[in-house]
Amino acid sequence: MKNPFANLFKKKDAAPTVKPEASSPKKENFFSKLIKNKIGKSSVKGEEIVGVDLSTNEIRLAQISTNKSNQWILEKFYSHKIEGLPENSSVLEHPDKVAEELKIAIQKSKISTSNAAIAIPVTSAIIRVVTSPLMTDEELHNAVKTDSLWENLVQLTDNLDDYSIFHQVINRDQTGNTMDILFVASKLADINSYTEIIKKGGMNAVIIDVKCFALKSAVDQINQISGTIEDSNLTAVLEFGLDENYVMILYENNPIITDIFIRGQDRTTLIESNNQEEMEALVRRYITQVKQAVQDFETKYEKRIRNLKVTSNLANVETYLASFRKNLVNTGFNLFDPLDGIKIPAQIEESVKLENRSYLSTVMGLAFRKLDVFGYFKFVTAVKNINLLPNRDAMIKQKKAKAFSNFAFKGILGTVSVVYIILFALSFWQINSLNSKITNYSQIVQTHQERSDQLAKISKELSKLNKSLELSKSIKSNKKISFRVLAQVASAVPKRVRFTKIDFNGTNQILIQGLAASDQDILKLISNLNNKKLISQASLASMDLSTASGNTNNAMKGFLINCILEKV
Repeated sequence: MKNPFANLFKKKDAAPTVKPEASSPKKENFFSKLIKNKIGKSSVKGEEIVGVDLSTNEIRLAQISTNKSNQWILEKFYSHKIEGLPENSSVLEHPDKVAEELKIAIQKSKISTSNAAIAIPVTSAIIRVVTSPLMTDEELHNAVKTDSLWENLVQLTDNLDDYSIFHQVINRDQTGNTMDILFVASKLADINSYTEIIKKGGMNAVIIDVKCFALKSAVDQINQISGTIEDSNLTAVLEFGLDENYVMILYENNPIITDIFIRGQDRTTLIESNNQEEMEALVRRYITQVKQAVQDFETKYEKRIRNLKVTSNLANVETYLASFRKNLVNTGFNLFDPLDGIKIPAQIEESVKLENRSYLSTVMGLAFRKLDVFGYFKFVTAVKNINLLPNRDAMIKQKKAKAFSNFAFKGILGTVSVVYIILFALSFWQINSLNSKITNYSQIVQTHQERSDQLAKISKELSKLNKSLELSKSIKSNKKISFRVLAQVASAVPKRVRFTKIDFNGTNQILIQGLAASDQDILKLISNLNNKKLISQASLASMDLSTASGNTNNAMKGFLINCILEKV
């Protein structure tokens, strides 16, 4: 079988300079970009995508969204088992059965959107990177339109008209006057068969990806979400299973893929795994190819690969990973979790509670795809937005028209809403203006209350001043310091305490005699006095029980406090 990954993403010794803006034939003005950006964001939110992973033994569906905190949420997930199909058969060999099972899965999952993103096997795709002379986007478009570019750069055995082709410029080397183009193609017959299966299942295929690139999409997103990788520019992935086997090294956001060959009888060993000798022989052959792929990369790019993220559909994958670690001791093998860092609602948590969640990588990678016709999610780097759908251009035009129509409708609706809001605002302003003319009484009452509050506050302050003046008459000294001491003593008086007498010896001692409602009030007064700058020490000299106005029910505590003043 021909290796679909031959010569994929082989880089030059000198890294090319990527300047995507240089290829633009004309620049858009600021207003046009702003409108497209706004419409693009709106269309992304309105066009939900369901990832659909098809196989002959199981159909997996996944739909994700983001909350207000930009956190990814697994909104819908459903896994539907298919029974009655041969173990080694393909989806295209049983299209009617798979379509019928897909319809059942959609009904059971209660997924409402009809937009589906699917992935074809790598064996059904031709993937190459070709080098051509440097061209502008317009020149490249004309060359592709006439088929002259692919006829010169890609030698296919069949007619180009028999293929659905996707291309994307991944590198532009201004110095060497060349550029690298990613070329992905698949037979139209296969693509139409897959879209027909999706259509019969009750959905509409809007994205057709390749499984290896869907896996890359999942790895890229989880790396960004979890933020646990050591080197954000280098990630190595190993696809290990019955259907596909390859090493994919994601270096500087581009994949370098090496196919791993297994024999037909090795598939039986992978399923049964009851012969230890055959398992060990399989592991040796397999790990030798993995080691060679890793060494080739490390030698060429001088980068060390310490860990490989493993995805597999094997139930006994951990048994093989243990053997891998023994045969390649300096490299770690860990199952990749495509749900790491994604919020999972309680109602579907049980359905994804699996020991090996790596086989969900394809469906999650597809679920991360967003159909944005204005390029809001368009990346300069390759393989972010591969779509082999033959009528994708017509679909994009249809989505554009729909988005502009929705935008225009919302604009008209918004304009009418603004007019009504202005009219309502004017009406309320007139009502408030009329009401203000008959609310003088309320204002006067409010002003009177404010003035009364101010008067009460001033009266309280005046009472304190009069009390201070009355107490000052008992002071025998006429020194200036005595007035400062008196002011501090007066400010230290708490509630429910009143003085009856103050004696000042004229130098450094003040005796304060008075009444208090409780012991706590006396202690509070002593504490306040000790906190004053001019009082060195305040202490209780004596205390007795007194009465106010001869009423025993109003018992007051008499006190005598000795205050020692600071030397000034």
